[in-house]
Amino acid sequence: MVDVVRTLTVLLLGQVLLGGAAGLIPEIDRRKYSDSGKHMPERSDNNFLNEFELRLLNMFGLKRKPTPSSSAVVPQYMLDLYYMHSENDDPNIRRPRSTMGKHVEQAASRANTIRSFHHEEAFEALSSLKGKTTQQFFFNLTSVPAEELITAAELRIFRDQVHGGAGVSGFHRINIYEVFRPALAPSKEPLTRLLDTRLVQDSHTRWESFDVGSAVARWARESQHNHGLLVEVLHPEESEGSADIERNRRRHVRVSRSLHADEDSWAQARPLLVAYSHDGQGSAVLQSNRDKRQARQRPKQRRKQQRTNCRRHALYVDFSDVGWNEWIVAPPGYHAFYCQGECPFPLSDHLNSTNHAIVQTLVNSVNSNIPRACCVPTELSPISLLYLDEYEKVILKNYQDMVVEGCGCR
Repeated sequence: MVDVVRTLTVLLLGQVLLGGAAGLIPEIDRRKYSDSGKHMPERSDNNFLNEFELRLLNMFGLKRKPTPSSSAVVPQYMLDLYYMHSENDDPNIRRPRSTMGKHVEQAASRANTIRSFHHEEAFEALSSLKGKTTQQFFFNLTSVPAEELITAAELRIFRDQVHGGAGVSGFHRINIYEVFRPALAPSKEPLTRLLDTRLVQDSHTRWESFDVGSAVARWARESQHNHGLLVEVLHPEESEGSADIERNRRRHVRVSRSLHADEDSWAQARPLLVAYSHDGQGSAVLQSNRDKRQARQRPKQRRKQQRTNCRRHALYVDFSDVGWNEWIVAPPGYHAFYCQGECPFPLSDHLNSTNHAIVQTLVNSVNSNIPRACCVPTELSPISLLYLDEYEKVILKNYQDMVVEGCGCR
């Protein structure tokens, strides 16, 4: 029975994504499996189903089905972005306020794909001296497709409140540099360029967002020039030998696992690089809910359709039915709908027909060798998916033509 459900779900999802999938699944008819599992798929059908599922994954830009490990981490920020811009009206879902920097938000609004990256800890270089802490990060961006255009990128750093004390002022500065050339010797300084800077208040606990878009865009184009980022934290004047000040200085900006004792929280508190890009297909992810709802509103049909005529039918795709819940974080499923029904002669206006469909139906009325027009999706809308890819990178992407909004005879 599980195989039957998987078969039906994959094929119906394919019908939505492939515009009816006409001619693509000749060996399999979804009605064959509708009788409570009476007819089980043949082995050849299972092979075909696996190939068809792979084709669907390719449409999502995946070469294979992701199998993330139990240690894979989904940053809370990515979840926040999804829920802030999803159309889910569940009142139990907390919709947090955006903490994206204003300098990033405008450029990010043009992206239809958002990727997050944690730094490669094996390559980090930490230096903590009196009055200054520096940390060099390297981010592997090779999973970003070459055809995608980086529109914005932000480096997010978490900092804790610093409790006041002797020798501690109310502010400290964080500088972000792009590394053009690493230090050639321990005594040498790397060649860098300042990307962003911020004077932050010690009394706040929050994430800080820094604009690193120019560096990430260059790395995406020219991977050989990626030498990482340098984060420099300038501390207020400190007196030598002050244990309290040393503890505060080591704790207030979480740029390295070694700089705070709470090992369990490091997975969510570690620095995060977020890249916003567009692959040239479809609308942006970061649209307001109001804009999305207006885009989906359609005028009501004036004439009531006969139940046998071409129309939209309910179809909820549950990703757990096909095992995709292992890598799709949100949503757990969505209302895809599908089109089914007759295109009778003569075709009425409410059947949303093309001139060609009208002519074809007319010919069919006098020559049964010519088939009638088919009931297919005529209007589709996108949804946003939050998922882990084959490399366990967390991606939030807007996928086009996922929900049937209207049906017609074509």
